[in-house]
This record gives sequence, structure tokens and C-alpha cells, in this order.
Amino acid sequence: MRTSRAQERPAGGRERAGLGLALASAVAFGGSGVVAKPLIEAGPDPLSVVWMRVTGAALVLLPVALRHRTLPRLRPGLVLGFGLLGVAGCQGLYFAAIARVPVGVAILVEYLGPALLLGWVRFVQRRPVSPAAAAGVVLAVTGMASVVQIWSGSAFDPLGLLFAFGAACCQVAYFVLADHGAQEDEAPDPVAVIAHGLLVGAVVLTALARPWRIPWHTVTHQAALGGRDVPAPLLVGWLVLVCTVVAYLTGVVAVRRLTPQVAGVVACVEAVVGTVLAWVLLGEHLGLAQILGGLLVLAGAFVAQTASASASSSSAPRTVARSAAEALPGAGGIATPGGGPEPGPPGPRPADSGAAGAAP
Repeated sequence: MRTSRAQERPAGGRERAGLGLALASAVAFGGSGVVAKPLIEAGPDPLSVVWMRVTGAALVLLPVALRHRTLPRLRPGLVLGFGLLGVAGCQGLYFAAIARVPVGVAILVEYLGPALLLGWVRFVQRRPVSPAAAAGVVLAVTGMASVVQIWSGSAFDPLGLLFAFGAACCQVAYFVLADHGAQEDEAPDPVAVIAHGLLVGAVVLTALARPWRIPWHTVTHQAALGGRDVPAPLLVGWLVLVCTVVAYLTGVVAVRRLTPQVAGVVACVEAVVGTVLAWVLLGEHLGLAQILGGLLVLAGAFVAQTASASASSSSAPRTVARSAAEALPGAGGIATPGGGPEPGPPGPRPADSGAAGAAP
């Protein structure tokens, strides 16, 4: 008995640390929209603000990328997938969304992620999902209909909602790729994956944003944060260091310690943080129907993630996260130095269900 208890302590401590990191990541990510929106309204377009965010974070983590310079050669699919989907795609689409719709609405649309993932598994891969997981999807979709007020023909910009929906798709890829390879004996360093992913994202966004055309004078003075003026450079620094570097580092390490399903459940805090901050700091109030719809979205995300985890631990031959990883570009069948497909992990983890949670 003494040996068993001693062995349990490190695991419990690891889980508690992972929960703390996941919570910190959710809070840091949740504030990104509130910080970015004043910058966008000051002059630069959303893509330019995303470029500042990703490029600044890539420069901060450049020493890590140089130290692990062989990672892109060893794991090209992982690095490209994380950079294109988890960084450039997720950030670019989310910022494009908040330029057209309220921050709270955009971040709640992103929580269709679990429904998207389960829908892919059920209808594209034709794998069964549990009734409880299906109920979670119904809850999330019903709540989203209330958030966007579908009965009135949508009270929000349709293109903005489409951008938020695209960010939800990229968010699923972020969580699956963050956990990819974690069960192997020589798992890639999560910080190195982030560093190289940010570099890939910065290169792609440089070609798209063309930073030499950014009106830089607009981000050297003041920006209106609600009813007060704040130095724009301070907002840029906070967006880079806290909402990106700290958020990604804590988020990916948390997924490695907790599994995507648990980290995704904790990440529901992100939607609450983003909505409340937008309400308090930007004056973006949501109506009663939208608040109730948001609660349904978060409840559906929670049910879908926990139910799919239970199903995978009891009878599924492969977990949802593993299935999704094989379906995403750059995630499954990553080439090893020898050129053949990389073998998968030895067996499914009980709660590895591929959650969608953070990373706006």
C-alpha cells in the first residue's frame, strides 16, 4: 500500500499542475480579443494585428527554435500543421471575426469545436459516437442558434460568424496537434513545437499581411479601450507576451499533462473570461437569449468531451483524438528520419478525446 500511495502522489501533483496551467492558458487566451479589438479599431486591419502578435511571439521564442533546429526536419507535418492551423489559421480567423461581431459572440462560436470534431468522426469517418456525446452536440448547436439569434435572420454579420466558425475548425486542430506524439518515448518538446509553429505562422502571415504597408503610426499612440485611452504599444506588448507566449506555453504543456479532453473542459473558462472582459471593458453587452445560449454551448461542449472520453475508454479501438489526428493535414503519418510513416502510440489513453478549447 505504501508503494502504491507513493506512486500516486507524483501523478496527482502532475494533474494539479496541469489544471493550473490549463486555467492560466484559458485566462490568457480569453483576454486576447479584448486587447486586439482596440488595436484593430485604431487603424490596422485584423491580419496586421495578427501578424504583430505572432511575429512578436516568434521572436521571443526564437532561441528555443534555434536550440531545437532539427525539429522541422524530424517532424515536418507536426510543425507545419501547428503553424498553419493552430497559429495562423486560428488567430487570423478569430481576429477577422472580432472585427465584425462582438468578442463574446465570436468566442462562443468557437465552442462548436467539440461538435465539429464528433461530426467529422461520425459522418466522415463513419465511426460511432455515444448517445451522450450526440446530446452534447445538440446542446451546443441549439445554444449557438440562440447566441446568433437565428430566428431573426442572424443579428450579426454573416461573414464575421463564418470567420469564427473557421476559427473553431482550426481550434480543434490546435488541441489534437498539441497532444500528438505525447505518448511516445521521445515525444517532441512542446515548447519547441510552439516556437517553430509560431515561426511558420509568422512567415505565412508576413506574405499575407505585408507589414510594410501597415500604418505604424496608429499603433504608436493611444487606443480606445472602452471609455479610456491606453497606450497602443502596451496593448501590443500584452497581446504578444501574455495572450500569445504565456497562453500557448501553458496551454500546450497542460494538454501534455492532462490529455486534450480534460484541458478542453478547463478551457471553457476562456469563453467566460472573454465575454465578461468584453462586457466590462468594451461595453459589448449580450442579451438574455445570448447568455442562455452561451451557457448551452459550454454545457454541450462539456458533455460532448466527457461523453466521448468515456466511450473511448470503454470500447473504442481508437480514440477520437487519434482518429482526428489522422484526418488532419500534418498530424497523422508524420515522416520519420527514415522516411516511413511514424508508428502511433502503443494504446489509447482513457480520456484522449480531442477537445476543442483554447487558442483564439
